Amino acid sequence: MFDSKNNLPATGYVRLPQIIGDRKRGIPGVLPIGRTTFLTGVKTGKYPKPVKLGARSVAWRVEDIRALLELIGAEA
Repeated sequence: MFDSKNNLPATGYVRLPQIIGDRKRGIPGVLPIGRTTFLTGVKTGKYPKPVKLGARSVAWRVEDIRALLELIGAEA
């Protein structure tokens, strides 16, 4: 089930294209920033750390992304 406000599932994990979007595949993002900016923010601790799902696969907890969106909304 997806939240109609920001296209995030109610629980679980989301991949990077679901967070920042992917114009080529028509996936809308919930954060209006680029890939490099987001990954730099993860590295510096500004954005949540991913969870390793496999040897070459990472995702972010939906709860962490929702908390980030609330924090950014409070700052704006």
